[in-house]
Amino acid sequence: MNSLLRRLLTYNIPHKPHEEPSAYVAAKAFYRFRLLARREAINMMLITVGIFSAGFGLKSFLLPNNFIDGGVTGISLLTSAVSGLPLPLLIVLLNIPFILLGYSQIGKNFAIKTTLAIIGLALCVAGIHYPVLTSDKLLVSVFGGFFLGAGIGLAVRGGGVMDGTEVMALYISKKTGLTIGDVILILNIIIFSFAAWLLSLETALYSILAYLSASKTIDFIIEGVEEYLGVTIVSAKSEEIRKMLTETMGRGVTVYKGTRGFGKTGHKLGDIDILYSVVTRLEIARLNSEIEKIDPAAFVVMNSIKDTRGGMIKKRPLH
Repeated sequence: MNSLLRRLLTYNIPHKPHEEPSAYVAAKAFYRFRLLARREAINMMLITVGIFSAGFGLKSFLLPNNFIDGGVTGISLLTSAVSGLPLPLLIVLLNIPFILLGYSQIGKNFAIKTTLAIIGLALCVAGIHYPVLTSDKLLVSVFGGFFLGAGIGLAVRGGGVMDGTEVMALYISKKTGLTIGDVILILNIIIFSFAAWLLSLETALYSILAYLSASKTIDFIIEGVEEYLGVTIVSAKSEEIRKMLTETMGRGVTVYKGTRGFGKTGHKLGDIDILYSVVTRLEIARLNSEIEKIDPAAFVVMNSIKDTRGGMIKKRPLH
């Protein structure tokens, strides 16, 4: 039994044919399997929580007030409101083409998780009774969008989506000169225009508010509380600034070798160290203050980045 388990765990790890994998190889394979299982368990938990959150946003806020959202979910809501067809069925059917597109464009794992998320949302809407909390249209728009956006964002963090709009936008952006944001914007303008025509202008306007609330919540869930900034620093006192970043602020630094080109006093050739670090937006004021103390003439460039992995960015400062 142990021999069979070892061979299963080391199936994709190279070893000589007809040779029993070593204990080291088997242990390494088991470690990888455990990491993969743990990551996928977390992903499924995120998707599951996302399903219940999106279902809550739909059934407790949006559906009782005939509001819609953007994307494929909005098309499903609009179609259900006009035709009377069951919303859970429409959620599944209208997303099938985008699941297939996601399989071809992104991969099998993404398609499987997306399928589970969409079916889970449909079952949640069909089988779970949520209380209707309010009929105030402003509260419905804001909080309905919030819980729906939180659900979609958690599903994205788990490796899937509950709405095929992003998959379609990715595909169209590759075929045309439009960005993903442009495609989603155009689609939602069409959806809300139909909502104004088929339902009412007031409903369409409140639905736009719900969509904006959902969009900001999705950004918040995916990008997190902390927004990261990449900081490039060019200074004659680069070594002092490097020590400040690593010792005072507890941040990692990458040093590039560069050459000066042109400065305030004209052409100024010479080698110089260029520092690059990543900090959170909450640390910017402190960073600027520390740089000002060392070199008020330092040239600092900052740009937003979506997320980071590894390094020292997640660690606490030393002081």
